[in-house]
Amino acid sequence: MSISIDQAFVKQFEADVHLAYQQMGTKLRSTVRTKSNVVGQSTTFQKVGRGTASTKSRHGIVPVMNLNHTPVECTLQDYYAGDWVDAMDELKINVDERRVVASAGAYALGRKTDELIVAAMNTATTSVGDYSTGLTKTLILSAVEKLNEKDVPDDGRRFAVIGVKQWNELLGISEFSSADYVGDTAPYINGFETRKWLGINWVLYNALPLSSTNRNCFMYHASSIGHACGQEVKTDISWHGERAAHFISNSMSQGAVLIDNDGIVCMKCGENA
Repeated sequence: MSISIDQAFVKQFEADVHLAYQQMGTKLRSTVRTKSNVVGQSTTFQKVGRGTASTKSRHGIVPVMNLNHTPVECTLQDYYAGDWVDAMDELKINVDERRVVASAGAYALGRKTDELIVAAMNTATTSVGDYSTGLTKTLILSAVEKLNEKDVPDDGRRFAVIGVKQWNELLGISEFSSADYVGDTAPYINGFETRKWLGINWVLYNALPLSSTNRNCFMYHASSIGHACGQEVKTDISWHGERAAHFISNSMSQGAVLIDNDGIVCMKCGENA
């Protein structure tokens, strides 16, 4: 295999990894506040308080709102996902098989991205429910009420991330499942189908915190959670003669943090049979 062919393989493989990560690797990254190209081990998200409007006299000085700025630090960590490709096998790999390997690495990093975001969500202290019921309409309206009480903007950037069982329970609510209420077409996020109901984008995610039969689901505004990225998914391919194989290493540097506790509600759902 010539050097030029090897370089072409590396570039095409890395392109496949990036594409898989962006399209199917992470469900939740685009639903939160994101900062890219972070330099250093941490970054700061600014939490801005409420401003107050006042009057002024003619030719007077415009009153200052005196906004309260609270910095929230987000620490980045490095994550890796790699695999070996034997030289003899590599000769037999076609485009589709290479994409399988590329997708596996991208999906692994995508799952880690979502794990970081969910871990940040799970630090929220505002909650509804007590795990005694599933995801009912009453529980949902209670969560919406909590957000409304805090004046969380209803600007199309409210999201709810729920588990598989909770999604099935929602399908039993006619207002959620009927096209008469939610329309004929479902919005997509990163290639994943969602539903929009009550002004909230509902996202199915099957790795939410679970203790016994107690599941934590979350309703939140995008600005309440911060995700920081110091390095997007990067691929390195190196030859190891002693193994007669290439080692394919995918890596990234990311972190997530709760910015505003007022903008997120934990919905405590029971998953009893």
